[in-house]
Amino acid sequence: MMEYLKETHMLDYSHPTIQKLIHDKHWKEMNEFNRIQSIYNYVRDEILFGYNSDDYISASKVLSDGYGQCNTKGTLFMALLRACDIPCRIHGFTINKKLQKGAMTGIVYHSAPKNILHSWVEVYLENRWYELEGFILDKAYLKQLQNRFTKCTGPFCGYGMAVKNFKHPIIDFNRNNTYIQSEGITHDFGIYDCPDTLLKEHHQEMSTIKTFAYKYIGRHLMNYNVKKIRRYFYGI
Repeated sequence: MMEYLKETHMLDYSHPTIQKLIHDKHWKEMNEFNRIQSIYNYVRDEILFGYNSDDYISASKVLSDGYGQCNTKGTLFMALLRACDIPCRIHGFTINKKLQKGAMTGIVYHSAPKNILHSWVEVYLENRWYELEGFILDKAYLKQLQNRFTKCTGPFCGYGMAVKNFKHPIIDFNRNNTYIQSEGITHDFGIYDCPDTLLKEHHQEMSTIKTFAYKYIGRHLMNYNVKKIRRYFYGI
């Protein structure tokens, strides 16, 4: 299991801000299950759903940003787990861009690649691996989507989620797999020991111009859409 506990460039868990968070949350004082559950809930709800500059940023940068999407929130989740002696690995995929419609709108959506790089985190506990993906959307954002689409009682795809049961997605970890985007998966890249390795082999297929446009324009428009949805939840 040692390869699933290693620190890497992206999983920079020795960074002072990560170590301070672990100390303040008393995670190392908890048993294994409670430690994983508490870290999972923190990444899901305290690190808000949003779009960072790119997938290659470190865990400490995700923590500094205070928001993230599947790949970047996964990077922070893995760093926190490994720093707390919990083995974990990453499973790479692509998802159909239809999953992002609503968060992506207009020209941003139309110019996005059909298949988007995606991943979830697999965590080792009590002699088995759990697939954890349900940390991507924070509960406040998810609740507002449910309030907006009250008539939907079955499958739902859009706004950053793709699930079989829109009203009751499996996002709480209690020794079970959790999913929030899995129904949008189009291709399976397999399991990697860390995001650094996954991203060496697979990356988002976009031209230099589109990559620049996403980083400096597109993602800010997407974050505006996400914040607007969440803002209604808080009544602001």
